[in-house]
Amino acid sequence: MHDIQELREALCEIGRRVYERGYVAANAGNLSCRLSDGEVLCTPTMQSKGFLRPEDLCVVDMEGRQIGGRKRRSSEVLLPLEISKARPDFRSVVHSHPPHATAFAIVGEPIPQAVMPEVEVFLGDVPITKYETPGGKKFAETVLPFVHQTNVILLANHGVVSYAETPERAYWLTEVLDSYCRVLILTRQLGPLRHLPADKIEELLDEKRKMGFADPRHAADFDGDVRGHATFRHTWGEHGIAQRAFPPPAD
Repeated sequence: MHDIQELREALCEIGRRVYERGYVAANAGNLSCRLSDGEVLCTPTMQSKGFLRPEDLCVVDMEGRQIGGRKRRSSEVLLPLEISKARPDFRSVVHSHPPHATAFAIVGEPIPQAVMPEVEVFLGDVPITKYETPGGKKFAETVLPFVHQTNVILLANHGVVSYAETPERAYWLTEVLDSYCRVLILTRQLGPLRHLPADKIEELLDEKRKMGFADPRHAADFDGDVRGHATFRHTWGEHGIAQRAFPPPAD
């Protein structure tokens, strides 16, 4: 997708979806898509994502300086810019506040693995950043320890950011995550999780490899149960992350 009008329309469509799904309230969130090596299309500040028009969108350079658009750019544009710099293979970034996933980011509860096959294939392990005040460079840089190993990140006490080749694909990752988190919250009302067997997780990782989806577990040397391998476990202590509501598999 290279036509700028198509990109503008695509971002407006994703804005409508995140608003209608309840992933953003009022003027929250931001959407962006890289136009070239030096230019990024992004949403404006102080506007509902559900009512965007193509002409409302802004253009910024890779440092966040606005170079196009009649409205002022998003105050959080530094976040997608840091991702774009680190991952030039991905053009589109969706930042929103989906309520079920954001609940995990607020509590500091890691997303359980080895529960649903679709989540193993399309998401894998989802990290949670340390908290920084949104809008500044320190906040934007909280994703850098994780950006090369995943496509979706929980922002501590704030929301979710996902990134992919197209706005549609980036949005899709957020939708998969929030749907899964909703199921988890409902499941906890019924009883403990019933985890998938370790050998079935290995089968899913093989399928993921065949589909061309990268996963850090592909390169891991498993010593014991594959279900115990949390790619981002080494960051839990520093960021106050702990398994409280959803303990690891017991069998």
